[in-house]
Amino acid sequence: MVSQNHAPPELNRRGLVVGNYCHDVLIRDGAVIAESLGGAASFISAVLDGLSISADYVSKVGPDFAYTVNHRPILTPTSMTTLFHAHFSSEFQDRILKRVRSCDPITPSDLPDSRFDFGMAVGVAGEILPETLERMVDICNVVYVDIQALIRGFDSGDGTVKLVGLKDSGFFHLLPRIGFLKASADEAEFVDIGDARKKCVVVVTNGKEGCTVYWKDFEVRLSPFPTVQVDPTGAGDSFLGGLVAGLVNGLEVPDAALLGNFFGSQTVNQIGLPKFDSRLLQRVKDEVQKRKTQCNGSCHESSDGEPKIVKPLGHEQFLVSLGAANLISNGPDQ
Repeated sequence: MVSQNHAPPELNRRGLVVGNYCHDVLIRDGAVIAESLGGAASFISAVLDGLSISADYVSKVGPDFAYTVNHRPILTPTSMTTLFHAHFSSEFQDRILKRVRSCDPITPSDLPDSRFDFGMAVGVAGEILPETLERMVDICNVVYVDIQALIRGFDSGDGTVKLVGLKDSGFFHLLPRIGFLKASADEAEFVDIGDARKKCVVVVTNGKEGCTVYWKDFEVRLSPFPTVQVDPTGAGDSFLGGLVAGLVNGLEVPDAALLGNFFGSQTVNQIGLPKFDSRLLQRVKDEVQKRKTQCNGSCHESSDGEPKIVKPLGHEQFLVSLGAANLISNGPDQ
C-alpha cells in the first residue's frame, strides 16, 4: 500500500531509514527461482520491526508496486519501481547484479521536517543524492551509511552494478559528518580504510569470516555465526539493521556488531526477504536486555563522546548466548 504524501511532521521520532524499495528477481543458471520484495530498507525493516525499534521510512515506488509493507512508501506516478535481476551460479557463490530500471531519486524535500535520534542511508540503486545525505546529517543525531548507497554505478548498456572509488563518488566530503560507514569486503577495496577510519567508524563485513570494526587506532574482529548460505541477498542490510538495533539499545560497538553478524547469518539461510521466528526475536530481545544490564546500562560511547571499540567484559558469553538463541528455531514462522 502506498501514499502520495508524507504524514504531518512530528517531534522526537526515533529513527529515519532512507532508501527505495525494489522488486528483486533471483535467477540461477538462467532460470528464475524467486521474486520478492527487495531493497535494503525492506531487510532493515524486518530487523528493526522485529526488535521493536521505531523508525520512519522514506522510500519511493511506482504504480506497479505490488507488496504490502509495514512502512508506506511514496508513490511516484511517473516512474516504475526499481527492479534488480540477480544472476547466480549453481552454488549461489557468485552473483552478477543488474539494475533493470530505477525509480526516482530521494531528494532533501522528501525527508520529514523533524529531528531523529538516528538515520540510516541505505540506497541500492543510486537513489540517495549527496544533498539528501547532507540533509540527513543535519536532522539526525547520528547517521549510519551503507557504502553501496554511495559508490554504486551502473553499466549504461545492461545495468550491471559496478563500483567507483569513494573519493570519486561525490559523497567523500560528508565522511567526517557521518557516524558509521558499513562496507562489504569487496566494497572496502574502493575505500582508503586508513583514511576513512580517521573520520568515522568503519565496519567491514566479510561473510563467513565475520566483520571488522575500525576507528582511528582501534581495530577489532568480531566472530561470525555458523550458517548454511542459501541466498546472500540482503545479508549486509540485515547486518546493518542488527548493528544499529544494538547501538540504539545501548550496547557497546563490538556487542552491537556481533548482533549484526547474527542477523546477517539469519538472512543468508533463506531465499529473498527473511522471516524471523517470533520466538527467536523475543529471545534476542531478552539477551540484548540482559547484556545491557550486565554492562550497567553503559552507553556505547566513552565519557568524551568517542565510540568504544574494545571488546567489553562478557563479550564472548554474549556470542554464546546469541548462538544458543538460534537453536530454539528450526525455521521461519508459518
